[in-house]
Amino acid sequence: MLRDRYGRKIDYLRLSVTDRCNLRCAYCAPPPAGILPRGEILSYEELHRVVAVCAAAGIIKVRLTGGEPLMRRGLAGFARGLSRIAGLEVLALTSNGTMLRSAARELAGAGVSRVNISLDTLDAAQYRRITRTDLLGRALDGIDAALEAGFERVKINAVIIRGFNEDQIVPLAGLAAEKPVELRFIECMPIAGLPGEGLPVSAAEVEAALRGGFRLERLPGGDGALSSRYAIAGGRGSVGFISPISASFCHNCNRLRLTADGQLRPCLLGDGEVDIRAALRDGADDAALLRLVEQAVANKQPGHAIGRGGAGYGEIGCGGMRRIGG
Repeated sequence: MLRDRYGRKIDYLRLSVTDRCNLRCAYCAPPPAGILPRGEILSYEELHRVVAVCAAAGIIKVRLTGGEPLMRRGLAGFARGLSRIAGLEVLALTSNGTMLRSAARELAGAGVSRVNISLDTLDAAQYRRITRTDLLGRALDGIDAALEAGFERVKINAVIIRGFNEDQIVPLAGLAAEKPVELRFIECMPIAGLPGEGLPVSAAEVEAALRGGFRLERLPGGDGALSSRYAIAGGRGSVGFISPISASFCHNCNRLRLTADGQLRPCLLGDGEVDIRAALRDGADDAALLRLVEQAVANKQPGHAIGRGGAGYGEIGCGGMRRIGG
């Protein structure tokens, strides 16, 4: 079992399989945002080995992220291999949804049980401005494809940016009322260069806007990142709030992140990366890899770097999110 210095059990690994994406979202890949040389990206064999070592140490959940993970060929076959690793209980995927129509059923058959789809607006002009593409229709079709494929859970992640897409709070909740999905409103990280300077719209503000259009019924439980979760009365889905600014959940953090180029990161907005790629390519055995995983766990801080600066925060501000993984 992996535990950090603050007693938190670490059992969740977010695995970025690529930094490539077919969208160019303002808060993820602001221009200029180049891509890593292919040789710097971990191979599927290397990724599988890291997951196997982590699972033996107590990791029970892996989420495949990017970039857009479906940009990488052979993802379903890779997922199938991961699903056979002893000790791994949950295999999930985060996607922008635009490529799910052709991939959802194969992924479900390969052992992926949960899918999160990023969608910040239902307005075509806003979607174009946020993503710099005209793929809203494909993203919406991807949600339907995920539901049809029979995943255990389908969630929609929406980042609300002050002065930019606040008008989409109620329309997005309408989508959750119509479909059996969980819509999670995520406070935007304060990243320089975003509309409204990236200032977060708090969960309390979003909830107030929702109550103007819906009757919300409090639900119990949820994961450690959710400050609250509600059923939509008369609807098929639910809404929840992820509030890293106004209601930090760092005290419940149970995760590590492996970047596309093989850096094991203890926090999204913090320092302390451990170089797994170098060890893999220098011939490290599993015991040596486990020591690096334990070092990353030991490097976890009590909270994120927002308001404290730090290398991690600066990297996010420079478009590093695609490398780190969403």
